This record gives sequence, C-alpha cells and structure tokens, in this order.
Amino acid sequence: MEVVYRCCVGLDVHKKSISANLLRRGVEGQGDVDEVGTYGTMTRDLLALSQWLKQAGCTHVAMESTGVYWKPIYNILDEEGFEVILVNAKHIKNVPGRKTDVQDCQWIAQLLQHGLLKASFIPPQPIRQLRDLTRQRKKLVEQKASCVQRIQKVLEDANIKLSSVASDVVGKSGWEMLRQMVGGETDAQKMAALARGRLRNKMQELVYALEGRVTEHHRFLLRQHMRQIEFLEEMIGDYEQRIDEQVRPFFDYIPLLDTIPGINKTAAAAVIAEIGTNMDQFPDERHLGSWAGMCPGNNESAGKHRSGKTRHGSKWLRTTLVEIAWAASRTKGSYFRAQYRRLAPRRGKKRALIAVGHSILTVVYHVMKNKVPYKELGEDFFYKINSDRLKKHYAKRLESLGYEVILKPGANAA
Repeated sequence: MEVVYRCCVGLDVHKKSISANLLRRGVEGQGDVDEVGTYGTMTRDLLALSQWLKQAGCTHVAMESTGVYWKPIYNILDEEGFEVILVNAKHIKNVPGRKTDVQDCQWIAQLLQHGLLKASFIPPQPIRQLRDLTRQRKKLVEQKASCVQRIQKVLEDANIKLSSVASDVVGKSGWEMLRQMVGGETDAQKMAALARGRLRNKMQELVYALEGRVTEHHRFLLRQHMRQIEFLEEMIGDYEQRIDEQVRPFFDYIPLLDTIPGINKTAAAAVIAEIGTNMDQFPDERHLGSWAGMCPGNNESAGKHRSGKTRHGSKWLRTTLVEIAWAASRTKGSYFRAQYRRLAPRRGKKRALIAVGHSILTVVYHVMKNKVPYKELGEDFFYKINSDRLKKHYAKRLESLGYEVILKPGANAA
C-alpha cells in the first residue's frame, strides 16, 4: 500500500505507561526506522516522548481514545506542534489473537502510515473547557433531582401526601412547609397557610395531605436532604456563572440558537459545548446527525434491512437534543409540535422525540453555519404541503357518510 505519512508514530495509551511505535519510510537523507519505545505518563515522560519524536522528524501521532488518559498526551503533543489524530477504538481493532501493548501500537502506526485512520472530532480548548462545565452542571442538576425524589420518599413514609396536591414539592410553598415540618410543626392548618399562588385554591386538600405521622427520624432525613439541595443549588449557580464567562467568546450564537423552539440560553450553551461553532468540520447536516447518533442506522445484508436503530453517538448531545425536542413539541404554533404529533401515534413517543431532535440538530447546523435566525414554518406546514391529498381524504370520508361534497376554494385558500 502507498505510504501517506513518511514519519509517524502510533501510541497505545494506558494509565501509567505508553507504548510507542515510530515508523519512518522514504525520508530523504535519513534511514528507515521501525522502533518501539515505552514511556511513563508523567509530564516529564511526555516531554521526553515529544523530544524523541522531534529528533526523529515525526509529524503525525495517532492514539486510541482511552478513557480520559489521552487528554494530557493530546494537549502536550498538540502544543509541541504535532498533528495528533485521536481514533475511536472500535475502528482499529487488531486481528484476534494479537493483543499486546507493543502489537497494538505497531498496528496503529501501520494504519496511520497508510492513511487508514479516521480522526475523531476534537474541538478547540475553549470549547472543551465549556464542555466540562456544562456536563458537570448537568450532573449536579441530576443529583438535585435525585435528592427531591428522596424527600418525596421520606414524606410518603410519613404519610405526607404533599406531592399529590402540589406539583413541585420543593417549590416556594413546599419548601416553607418542609422547613416548618423539620422545625417540629405538626399543625397541618398552619403549614397549609404557607401556600402561595394557585396552590391556595387547594387549601382543604392541602390540609388533608399534611396530616401525617412525622417522627424525629423523618425530620432528620428531611433536614439532611434539604441541606444537600441548598448546597447543590449554590454549586449550580457557581457553574452557571462560570459558563456565562466561558461562553462569552461565542455569545453571538446564543441569540441565534434562542430563536429555535425549545432552546434557551442554557441549552444553547450545552449545544455549543458539544459541537462547537465551526460547522465546516462537518461536511453537511447529515454527517452531524450521524455523529450525534440522532439519525436512523443502516444494517442491510442480502438485500434485507435488519435494523434501523440509531447508532451510538454523543450521549451528552443526544440527551440535550431530546430535552430540547420535548420542549419544542409543546411549543404552540411550531413546526416541531406538528412533527411530533404526526409521528408519535404511529411510531411512539420516544422515536418521535428522536426524529424531532434530529430535525432541530439540522436547524442548528444551518443557523450556526450561515449565522441567520430560525424561520418558523408553522404548525400547519404539513397541511399546506399535502393540501390536495387532504382535500381528497376528507371529501371521501364525507361521501362515505352519505354527503355530496362540492369543493369550492375560498378567499383565503392556500
């Protein structure tokens, strides 16, 4: 096979060690090299690895995306001027029965030398830092939701049916009631009097719901869960402040993404953190949808389609897009609401949300690539493009009921 990179190295990365295979072929004035070396993963070891590669004239480095161990190696070698290629481990599996660290790095080096490796998408450092922040914020929000569930479990154990009356147990009203309960209050009337807003319309139900058997054990558990929620809320606030600072260089994209139904400031920052702002790294919107794991898969053999399940993509982006799709499907007058209602009855709610999320990702691609706001198609979009078909369908149904149908276009007919 043709040699694409004359001097390159393949790395097999582990927590404590790195196996490296340096290949050099056909470099003028220098002999051919096929050398294997082992280095540690401390900073001084990585700098020694970099020095060895520079002396050999190496230009390209390839390695597997092994956990988080590839990150410091990537950062240092990228700073040193090497072209670093990070590869999905599934794409470079070796022949069965040949599995050692040395053989792995040799296999990676051979594939790289002949240009057979496909680089994974690695965003620039500011985007990677924003990604760390948005992902950690999401984890904290999930932990808070878990704490709320534990509070509901304790209340149910004490036969306090607050969640059956109030939609948000830890809202302003519920939080004040929990504070009184933890403080030793047992009068349901006094606790119910703390209700605010529309919850006051359910005063009698609230009184009944707060009549339970709360023990000191329940109060201790509630007190600890409430302290944890307050701590998590403070941390989430700190992360949101840091995210606002980190997203400032990309702030021009936030108002554009905010025009898309279901996307707010937080979701926009999460989307930017996962795909970046440079859409030229994806040939078109279909490649982006495939990378994100939001489009149907393709599994065909002997002319038969076996499965159309979506592939494994970015789970963080996929989760964010599904959340956005759920919000967009409830936005009145939006195209995505119509799309969800069109698909959900026959394909199921989960598949419909994936389809809506894929459509939203397509819109995000074009909005960010062309730097233009989203133009709403309207909830009646599908009616307009299938107007002739709809006319025939409803006319035929009326005729089946015994009516004579005469279609006459009105003044506002499409």
